[in-house]
Amino acid sequence: MSYNVRSLRDDPGAVARVVRALDPDVVCLQEVPRFWTWRLQRRRLARACGLDIAAGRRACGLAVLTAPRVRRLARAFHLLTPDPDLHRRAVAIAVLEVGGARLIAASTHLDLRDGPRLRHVGEILAHLDRVRDRHRAPVVLAGDVNEEPGGPSWNLLTDRFLDAHMVAPSGDALTFSARDPRRRIDGVFTDPVVGITACGVPTGDEALTADYPKATDHRPVLAVLDVPPTAT
Repeated sequence: MSYNVRSLRDDPGAVARVVRALDPDVVCLQEVPRFWTWRLQRRRLARACGLDIAAGRRACGLAVLTAPRVRRLARAFHLLTPDPDLHRRAVAIAVLEVGGARLIAASTHLDLRDGPRLRHVGEILAHLDRVRDRHRAPVVLAGDVNEEPGGPSWNLLTDRFLDAHMVAPSGDALTFSARDPRRRIDGVFTDPVVGITACGVPTGDEALTADYPKATDHRPVLAVLDVPPTAT
């Protein structure tokens, strides 16, 4: 699951209800709190969602949360090259094992400007190549791309990964804004070895969708994936 929670400035209770209703194994978060009581706010959010914190630091507002049934094997956090007067960007990575399968879950939030966004995608791909080679596991990258499909950064991602919603569309495609969804700027991208059963914004539950605009300005993207068992 990928979810931009806008620093919990809206309704943290609604964020937790959305996550609990969807019951994901892994949640890649963007814009988690990073000022003042950021550690406490992250712990409270994870506890309210029934999840554990698997990866993330204060910088850049990224985190990977996991269900208790998921085991963390390793984690990493990489700052991307800075740009004057722009928010610092990063990628948070957790190497996980669930149900006999190992995977690399990564969360990122790309820039609003085209040039830095495209450059950062290249940096993220290089970081993920290294962690994939080290841990011999497929990658699932999720995040707020701040660009729609067909843009240069999105195309660079899909040159290397599968766009899960394009492979197996489910629910709705549009992720922003939660109140008036008109754009698909959030996505889940997987290595080709990962099977994709469904991906999109869940829309079948009225109580769930009523919480979307209360929780944050993005809607969640949920992907149902089939990760091959880890070779012995």
